Amino acid sequence: MYDLILIGSGPAAAVFARLAPRSLRILLIDGGGRPKPCGGLLAPDAQKALARFELTLPKAVLVDPQIFSVRTIDLATRRQRYYQRMYINVDRRRFDQWLMDMVGDNVTVLRGRCTALRRTDGGFAVTCTAPGGVRQEFRAPLLVGGDGADSIVRRTLFGPAKIRRYTAIQQWFPLSDANPFYSCVFDAATSPCCSWSICKDSHLIFGGAFPPQNCRAAFEAQKARFASCLGLALGQPERTEACQVLRPHRPASFCLGGDNAYLIGEAAGLISPSSLEGISSALISACALAESLQETDPLRVYRKKLRRLRGKLLAKNLKCPFMYHPLLRDLVLRSGLTSIEVSAR
Repeated sequence: MYDLILIGSGPAAAVFARLAPRSLRILLIDGGGRPKPCGGLLAPDAQKALARFELTLPKAVLVDPQIFSVRTIDLATRRQRYYQRMYINVDRRRFDQWLMDMVGDNVTVLRGRCTALRRTDGGFAVTCTAPGGVRQEFRAPLLVGGDGADSIVRRTLFGPAKIRRYTAIQQWFPLSDANPFYSCVFDAATSPCCSWSICKDSHLIFGGAFPPQNCRAAFEAQKARFASCLGLALGQPERTEACQVLRPHRPASFCLGGDNAYLIGEAAGLISPSSLEGISSALISACALAESLQETDPLRVYRKKLRRLRGKLLAKNLKCPFMYHPLLRDLVLRSGLTSIEVSAR
């Protein structure tokens, strides 16, 4: 018998498992599975959260190069600008594993996939299917979903999320450019959202978020336009990754839980609607819930702790028109406001 069942394998689940009260016997169901599309950049808010945990990044999770600017590209106008950014370039899989390696001995990690869950008189019953196909049922009075955009906890217990959904697709290519760069790409012809490219050691990754319908065709079309604009020969990808991604746009986009079931990270809708950056919110929400579980009314305290984060994420919608509306974006790029001059090669 466990006190709490935690579903998820990303930063939100790992950090919550590390910070939750040691008196709780926790079963962490680690779905593992395919890597999700992610630029693997630690934003300043994520760095601040790690500093709050008194954690320092080991060299093993870092990748080359560390880049200090983002190259913003509009494929329709071929206009480009550079903006200074303070991100840390990491290997996402090694970063996630580093966080998971720090969970306490009160946590039992089970490799498998949550295939069903339901409420019971005493809490929750969760069915886990192991890689070999063996099914087991576990019970606990508390349940936490840190299982991402397509959270089974949120779907089953709280209904369909009232939030915009996109399909993120990302591919890895052998690096051929002698001058690595990080770019943020906009292309109104193929997506109302953004795309990205970044170099990681010997690879260039290119990915983006697209409306679910015909997403693969839109991705391939944008990839070709991107390569043509920059004069790149991408060749055949070494691997392709895909998953759902969310864009919160109203208070109802967020769901933190209820009745002894809680949501953290993107499962709760906590992700930037402008940049699609979610690691910061994952770390912040995991810490907030871990602290809240020690209170008499955990959900009330948890909601209060995340009031500022939710407001900050919703406020990011105010800058979305200047990023995603073609005319406003062109006006910003033409102005050169806050951009930096980059010397020619």
